[in-house]
Amino acid sequence: PAAPAAPAAPAAGSAFADGMAAAARRAGFAAAAEGEPISGHTLLASMGGIRGLVEAVLPGLVFLVSYTLTRDLVLSLIAPVVVGLVFVGFRLAAKQTLTQAIGGLVGIGISAVLALFTGKAEDFYLPGFWTNGVYGAVLLVSALIGWPLIGLAVGFLMGEGIAWRTNPSKRRVLTILTLCWAGLFAARLIVQLPLYYSGNVEALGALKLLMGLPLYAPLLIVSWLMVRSIYPKQSEPPTDD
Repeated sequence: PAAPAAPAAPAAGSAFADGMAAAARRAGFAAAAEGEPISGHTLLASMGGIRGLVEAVLPGLVFLVSYTLTRDLVLSLIAPVVVGLVFVGFRLAAKQTLTQAIGGLVGIGISAVLALFTGKAEDFYLPGFWTNGVYGAVLLVSALIGWPLIGLAVGFLMGEGIAWRTNPSKRRVLTILTLCWAGLFAARLIVQLPLYYSGNVEALGALKLLMGLPLYAPLLIVSWLMVRSIYPKQSEPPTDD
């Protein structure tokens, strides 16, 4: 007789837990879980370090400057793609993980293809609207139905799974935090979409940069403070008797 497939459910649950914890780390919540002091160095490390910041900002900045100065769409689209390829090359040479660089290059490529296909420079920013819309909607819905996504990610990162849902204080804080992140994505759409439809590429590009890391970093710090307010003991490593 065939062996029972019962272990598949626990395996799937473990994979989900690991995935949510990994998502929380990628979003920068690891510092809160590990009790690291809040500092510029910690914040920088949580956002991928100097290289991570450069990889996140430079392609968009290069496109904006190139298009503003030349008004040549093709040249302005080639420039950020070349920058993305350089980042991948640097990581290959240094034998570092390529995930972030390749992910960034794919995103740049999609943006460039869309703009090239339509002939509109503002369509370079179109994938960002999709991303913000999806993230914001998922976060908002998760909070409204009582399963705030930030709560799930933080809960598994902290090693308590979904036990926080039985604690009114934790549930309230994690719901508010999820709504704050949903608000960030919504604010980007509210401010930037009118500029997109008006074809104001320069203002759109500038505000996209200003509403990127400069807004992400303060909200991440607020998130650390809120998480630590409900997990005060997490900063203390366990002691062996």
